[in-house]
Amino acid sequence: MAALTEVKVTMARIMVIGNAAGGKSSLARHLAERKALPLIELDRLLWQEGWRLAPADTYARKHAEIISRDEWVIEGLGSQASIPERVARATEIVLIDMPLWMHFALAAERQLQWKEQAAPPAGSNEMPPTRELFRTMWEVDQTWLPAIRDLCRDAELAGKRVTRLFSLEEIDAFTLTVR
Repeated sequence: MAALTEVKVTMARIMVIGNAAGGKSSLARHLAERKALPLIELDRLLWQEGWRLAPADTYARKHAEIISRDEWVIEGLGSQASIPERVARATEIVLIDMPLWMHFALAAERQLQWKEQAAPPAGSNEMPPTRELFRTMWEVDQTWLPAIRDLCRDAELAGKRVTRLFSLEEIDAFTLTVR
């Protein structure tokens, strides 16, 4: 009788996180395509028409359902409360951690070219209010990112693969290495 060979299947759950306008969506699309994984854009869960936040319970329910899946690439910040759950479930984390001025510059460029984008944030045809976008980016940089960096450090210490990208050049180089 032939011996049965046990096959261990590793499911990939990749989290791409960072401040707005840092290239998360483009990088996540590339990762999902190269690794043949489903892509989830959190902005599509978080935002409703007119850039109104979805009800917190609706977002939480959808987020919990998505992160319970075996495989995914999830990009975006989502709600602040959902980040630790996503980190805990992810098998790999990519943190885009560029200086705030770079995010501001990229966001300004995106706002100016809004109608020309092939894949706008949240799938919205309506441009987000610029003042609110920049205020949120400041808040994320000042209050969210320190905690996100701590979560990533703890995840790495626990053995998860964590990649930190500090510039557009590093994002481009990382993209070239994805298989």
